[in-house]
Amino acid sequence: MTVETGGATTVAPQDSELIQLLTPEGERIEHPEYPFPDDADLKGMYRDMVLVRRIDTEAIALQRQGELGLWASLLGQEAAQVGSGRALSPNDMAFPSYREHGVAWCRGLDPVRLLELFRGVNGGAWDPEEHKFHLYTIVIGDQTLHATGYAMGIQRDTAEDEAVIVYFGDGATSQGDVSEAFAWASVYNTPVVFFCQNNQYAISAPQERQSRVPLYQRSRGFGFPGVQVDGNDVLACYAVTKQALRAAHEGQGPTLIEAFTYRMGAHTTTDDPTRYRLASELEAWRLRDPIERVRSYLARSGQANAAFFEQIETEAAELGTRLRAACRELPDPPPMAMFDHVYTGANAILEADRAGYEAYLDGFEEAAR
Repeated sequence: MTVETGGATTVAPQDSELIQLLTPEGERIEHPEYPFPDDADLKGMYRDMVLVRRIDTEAIALQRQGELGLWASLLGQEAAQVGSGRALSPNDMAFPSYREHGVAWCRGLDPVRLLELFRGVNGGAWDPEEHKFHLYTIVIGDQTLHATGYAMGIQRDTAEDEAVIVYFGDGATSQGDVSEAFAWASVYNTPVVFFCQNNQYAISAPQERQSRVPLYQRSRGFGFPGVQVDGNDVLACYAVTKQALRAAHEGQGPTLIEAFTYRMGAHTTTDDPTRYRLASELEAWRLRDPIERVRSYLARSGQANAAFFEQIETEAAELGTRLRAACRELPDPPPMAMFDHVYTGANAILEADRAGYEAYLDGFEEAAR
């Protein structure tokens, strides 16, 4: 598949490279190394993807209405996140970037907690240990080092049967932090799965301007395996992640998974993707929609009927109503809160900024009176 991208050309991986168990048309494929996962709850995965997409669309609408300061959409990446998220065992720890709303859902995190973060009410109100889902990381690539350090801690401090998965995008692979994490994870043979969601763009920079080789091949230089999976195929993402986590649990060290997918929405709600990609490219990827291929398979195989799909749509509508109401009930973030939790200790420059802004607010209120 070849797609024109605003002056550049994106070539999708050849079938021999890409692990796929469901075609875009929803047809089953047999793979010699990754058999069709019998333990996968495909109806449950479909439900998760539909509900996660509803969370995403409601959050975008709330941001447009001024209820959220920002939102990072996952539209088109539901299969990569739900498939990998469902492959985690209860003890495994997930380290997200800032777009892993589907993984958060799979780990039992109330999406209202995500709205609090993007509204600025707090910096993340969930307990990472309770949900085995770490806090969102905005700094690109930082979380790969956090995850590798955590995995090294598992090796030293606990007898728990635990592994780590860390999520990042294609753009993050250009960051030094990711290369450092690869090096440490390889040398210490840490139980970590590096899950790269290659959604084709680092904001506006297409993949071919980021790397001369497929991203999954980068792990070879660090001495551990890499695999490329169809990121729009929830079953393939589940099967590949399950096997990589099994290897981590068994002491075989790290694995890099490149989930070849596509960001159908904007990078964030501050972005305008029409400035750097063509509408025809987006339409070509819509034909590979991760939700529609599962729906087609379930309907064709007789595993689900119209009543099932209607029930899921009703549940999604109810979830959207709950999120809207909960978001509007959230308080506005107090202006001075931006100075809290910046540093662990006192900082003279920060305290001077705090005092100056506090004086500005006092003067503004006096003028208003």
